[in-house]
Amino acid sequence: MPHEQIVAALDERGVEFEIAIENTLRDYNMGTIVRSANAFGVRTIHVVGRRQWNRRGAMMTEKYLEVVHHDSPERFARTMRDHGRTIVAVDNVPGSSLLQRTQIGRRVVLVFGQEGPGLSPEILEHCDQIVAIEQLGSTRSINVGVAAGIVMYEMLRRHYLQR
Repeated sequence: MPHEQIVAALDERGVEFEIAIENTLRDYNMGTIVRSANAFGVRTIHVVGRRQWNRRGAMMTEKYLEVVHHDSPERFARTMRDHGRTIVAVDNVPGSSLLQRTQIGRRVVLVFGQEGPGLSPEILEHCDQIVAIEQLGSTRSINVGVAAGIVMYEMLRRHYLQR
């Protein structure tokens, strides 16, 4: 199929939620998140911060969805509000609520940070909700690419797979 037909087919069956990645480090995990977003039907990825990102892990899947750059958390937040999107951060910071116990709507943008530093205080102040993934082991956190996959699947399970 030509590229345009593939994109049109993906748009037709895509999901309403979007993904944002705060880009401070050109983290390899960004590509993994983009690849997973493509697999789960996400149609738009927002890159907040640095324009360049490590595409290697995306395996060219970014060519089939829209990647939008925002140069600051403030501009990102304003754009999301203008488009009626609720901003949901995914990070295990103090004050976050557990994913299992948190209602998350369909018209949201899920925000992920970089491996290590997580989300910046600047972007967290613009978020409507902050959720953390429940963990039972001894590690403080899980890889951000894995976390993104878990939350995206949970969004599918809650809003799309139960139809």
